[in-house]
Amino acid sequence: MATFWFVSAPLYSHTDWGGMLRTALVLQASGHEVIWISEPKLESVIRGVGIEFQPIRQTGWLWPPPPLPDITTLPPQEAVNLRYRRALDTWLSENIVAEATQALIDLRNSLDLPDAIITDPFLSASALAAEALAIPLIVAGWTAQSSLDETRLFPIQRHLGSDSQQRIQRLCDQFGLQGENFSKGATPSIISPHLHISYFTRNWYIAEEHTLLPQNVFVGGLPQKPQDTPPEWLANIPQDVPLALITLGSVFTGDLGFFSWAAQAAAGAGLLPVVVVGWNPIEPESKQALIKALPGGTRLVNWVPFDHVLPRTRLMIHHGGMGTTHYAVVYGVPQIVVPHAADQRIQARRVATAKVGLHLTAHDVRQGMLRDGAKALIRDQKVQQTARNLAHEMASLGGVQQAAKLILQVAKLASSQ
Repeated sequence: MATFWFVSAPLYSHTDWGGMLRTALVLQASGHEVIWISEPKLESVIRGVGIEFQPIRQTGWLWPPPPLPDITTLPPQEAVNLRYRRALDTWLSENIVAEATQALIDLRNSLDLPDAIITDPFLSASALAAEALAIPLIVAGWTAQSSLDETRLFPIQRHLGSDSQQRIQRLCDQFGLQGENFSKGATPSIISPHLHISYFTRNWYIAEEHTLLPQNVFVGGLPQKPQDTPPEWLANIPQDVPLALITLGSVFTGDLGFFSWAAQAAAGAGLLPVVVVGWNPIEPESKQALIKALPGGTRLVNWVPFDHVLPRTRLMIHHGGMGTTHYAVVYGVPQIVVPHAADQRIQARRVATAKVGLHLTAHDVRQGMLRDGAKALIRDQKVQQTARNLAHEMASLGGVQQAAKLILQVAKLASSQ
């Protein structure tokens, strides 16, 4: 029996990445010991699916970030600089990364050392602690890529790249490490020398093919068969009514205008909108205004079971979170992606490149292009077939079962050395 630590930031979306939590469940069902490590706010979710949970006070992920000033009053270059720096601080604020690294190292006093650490792709503390404990690091849900050519970077990117290198070096010096789990180029990132698991296909990264490193493995994903009954609101919708699923995940749910515009676009394309607003509090006045702006018949819910809803969904309109995008691809659902931040822009471009949907900007939405896009995708048989073909290719790669096998291979190899 092998032992594995899964480490994630304390956000539900950071347990996914296309299959991270489900990979942990597969390993546990195979008789291995799995311990999920994060901050206490994630405990009920992890214990709720039957995995042992070990709380630590800090994971090194700065969330929520400090309040953002009104960037409309800033010069454009200063606003761009602010966005880049906030992104860097989120995953590489030295004080909290150091605290989280020490917390993970200290777990050796109360837990058996694992055969590998499987990490959320953006936790610097996992990379440092794995080296300190001489344990293989495995990155779930994110590819290993070579650093960008410094000559192609904007000045702010070059400056922050240098800043990143200095921060990583100071953290390594603090813990007496070499930084073996970080890239060394102009744009440092967490890189496992052992294994990066992507829950997509290799072709999903076709625009980045030249940057992919050898330790990447692509396992795709499969639809999940429902293990329970559908929620009452869904069961009450006739089976022949086509649905549009509209979501902004768990973080960006404050954009209520997006929900109303997307729902109107879906209804205009002949679909019944299902709007998922998450669990973040909404002021009663704002919620009432949203309800009034939604087309008649729209279902407004906090959460949906994807395995029940997606087989009935003809279109997804969303923000481009990796987990959300992955579900749409796995179920062969055409999608419209309106990215709100960070890697969502990359996912949106990949959706468009794969020809399984559209990438729209916030400006496009304000210009009414959601409605045109929804109608176009519903009518475009070629896009629909491409989405189904990609779903078939994803399923052929094995999904989380294959991911679990790969993790076991790394652990076995490490134990033999």
